[in-house]
Amino acid sequence: MQVIYKERKKTDCAKWDALEKVFGSSDLLPLWVADMDFEVPKCVKKALAEYVEQGTFGYYHPPKAYYDAFIRWEEMRHGYKVNPSWIRFSPGVVPAFHWLVNILTEPGDAVIINQPVYNPFREAIVRSGRKLVDSPLIFTGGEYTIDPVDFERKIIDTDVKLYIFCSPHNPVGRVWRIEEIKTIMDICRKHKVYVLSDEIHQDIILSGNKQIPAASAGEYNDFLLTLTAATKTFNLAACQNSFVIIPNPEIRKRFDAFTGKLRVESGNGFGYVAVRSAYEGGASWLSEVMEIVESNYRYVRETLKDALPDAFVADLQGTYLLWVDLGAYVPAGQMEKFLTEKCHLALDYGSWFGGKPYEGFIRINLATSRENVEKCVRSLIEALR
Repeated sequence: MQVIYKERKKTDCAKWDALEKVFGSSDLLPLWVADMDFEVPKCVKKALAEYVEQGTFGYYHPPKAYYDAFIRWEEMRHGYKVNPSWIRFSPGVVPAFHWLVNILTEPGDAVIINQPVYNPFREAIVRSGRKLVDSPLIFTGGEYTIDPVDFERKIIDTDVKLYIFCSPHNPVGRVWRIEEIKTIMDICRKHKVYVLSDEIHQDIILSGNKQIPAASAGEYNDFLLTLTAATKTFNLAACQNSFVIIPNPEIRKRFDAFTGKLRVESGNGFGYVAVRSAYEGGASWLSEVMEIVESNYRYVRETLKDALPDAFVADLQGTYLLWVDLGAYVPAGQMEKFLTEKCHLALDYGSWFGGKPYEGFIRINLATSRENVEKCVRSLIEALR
């Protein structure tokens, strides 16, 4: 067994040690923010230990092997051939799409998203003085989908300049099929809309599903940028190392000019070392993680189905984040109080992902021990009964 559960209390961990600040109580079981309660692969610990042992931490020059490891991973895992000249650095996917909203649009321009969706998408748009346009996901045929008619109409009506695409989708857990991706990308190409494809969860794919990089679904290199990282795959958020893939040379020039002004063109050595070693030697560790996530998902789905038949558990196809509707049991506006005071749980509130329409939803992080997941589910059931 390579995957080791780690007790993270009192390790300056945001997930466990920032509960008072975020939820108003430290006496909660946290299954919220999207990182894992597992130690990183042994190959990462070994590589970082060797880096520390050499004892000098001056300016770092990422070797070719760092880029080769990422390029090989993308091609072998996802069939996406990335040209090394396309790759740019960002300390995280979130900073990257904040930057790119400013690079690719002007104040007042419209930017479209599909809510419920990862809330920093909305923040990047609003904080940058752009106009937020929402083409909400619809629930049809037993799963969430993007409504192409609504999507295109809103692009036309509001003169949208940029689309932030979430693939796999956080929080509803969809892994998009190639025909879905092509439909949306073709609309964006038709109306000259730039696309940022956030694919940070690209490696957390459950059995029976296949992740298709948006860039490999068709000829979209002139307007599509891909944002990804080893962050979710190998639990490396603290290493602050992400990839921005920009095939269009003109956009690369604009990106380089912007980051040059910020003087944020490269990262720290620890991040480069960790990411390279993870891509080179972490595949078997990831396979074990996925077994844990899938097992936890099946447990939650079946247990809630039996105990709370009116709860809706979304089909988890990708990510380790489970989208659950408890609206049949918890009155509107009462979810936060119910979870913290009745259940003693710290979970992501549905309203964070799109406001009032999602107040009955919660998002549960399954990348933790079965014991924690069982405690969470028992707390929900006992409180609702």
